[in-house]
Amino acid sequence: MLGTRIRSILLLLYFAAFTIPYATFCFIVFPFLNATRRYWVAAGWCRVTLCVLQRLNGITFKIEGFEHLPDGPAVLLVKHQSAWETLALPALMPHPLCFVFKKELVYVPFFGWALGLLKMIKIDRKQGGAAFASVLKQGRARLAEGAWVIMFPEGTRIPVGRRGKYKSGGTRFAVGAETPIVPIAHNAGHVWPRNSWLKYPGAVTVSIGKPIPTAGREIEEVNREVEAWIETEMRRIDPAAYDAPFSPDDATLYTRASRRRAAD
Repeated sequence: MLGTRIRSILLLLYFAAFTIPYATFCFIVFPFLNATRRYWVAAGWCRVTLCVLQRLNGITFKIEGFEHLPDGPAVLLVKHQSAWETLALPALMPHPLCFVFKKELVYVPFFGWALGLLKMIKIDRKQGGAAFASVLKQGRARLAEGAWVIMFPEGTRIPVGRRGKYKSGGTRFAVGAETPIVPIAHNAGHVWPRNSWLKYPGAVTVSIGKPIPTAGREIEEVNREVEAWIETEMRRIDPAAYDAPFSPDDATLYTRASRRRAAD
């Protein structure tokens, strides 16, 4: 049987061989499609890649709480451990997802170019305090069109067993747009670790929580509720990665393995 390293190399070759022609295909057909059709064509790359990950790398997944997804507008706030969730969720969610990203990403060859042709929310950090007003305006427009806004409150990918600082930007947007938040936990960091080109076989559990209302509530109150649900759920779906139950007073939490390494 092929080992993890060989399978990971083959995956890199797949990305190189498939992404460029698929992006080129998008450039050709997008001028003839509306925004929604453009999105689902682009999401096709995600669906194919999920199948490749399953067959080539042995990465499977299961979804819990799919019935919690609302029929109307929603803001998804998602645990961020890996690149897996960024490509899996567009393939798995029933509505188009609108990511929030810095506008410089649209200059990345092929991937960024295709991303720039989709209706996402672009942040211009040079706008300073006016940037959030722009995000809120763009986000409200996308929600009205039937898309769901997705953000990662920790901002960056966090290693397995740890918790990053939950920034309030996503919650602030949801409160401003008076849109419920759907919290999502998952353990994809085990199969697609942060800052690693290796992909490991295993099953990813994606857990979707019940919508959290935001209308008329304080931003910090909602943000604490989102953090508490996600971090408590992480300990349920991945108990071996954590030493103790979630406590909002804890600093960043570490895996048992990382604590043993630090003690050695």
